[in-house]
Amino acid sequence: MDSLRLHYDVPGDDFTRAGAASGDVKRMLKQLGISPTVIRNVAVAMYEGEINLVIHAGGGEIDVEVSETEISMVLSDHGPGIEDVELAMKEGYSTAPDNIRCLGFGAGMGLPNIKKYTDEFRIETEVGVGTTLFLKVYIQ
Repeated sequence: MDSLRLHYDVPGDDFTRAGAASGDVKRMLKQLGISPTVIRNVAVAMYEGEINLVIHAGGGEIDVEVSETEISMVLSDHGPGIEDVELAMKEGYSTAPDNIRCLGFGAGMGLPNIKKYTDEFRIETEVGVGTTLFLKVYIQ
């Protein structure tokens, strides 16, 4: 199989479209016959990242590459960046405002879940510049 590349623009502050990219990738992986466990891991990690783009960064971009051995995802934004990555990685820590929490988001599980459901997780962030997540889920 040749690698498959997908690109998604994620609009900021639009919860009606949040999850569209991860849902599309999930459907595509099912059509390719990828195992349900791999699909779940990709869908959870990508959805959490997509929601973070909407809540914290005013939107961003997601690039996905599917090869025979892995699914790579790069989620990038030009948002405020993360001041303390170690703190942001703690379960339950959230900088989401109250109006977002009232919608059921912002529980502080986004980054921890992304790390939990991926085989490789790397974050690059600079305050005032933005954040990029580099994620991989192995198919084998």
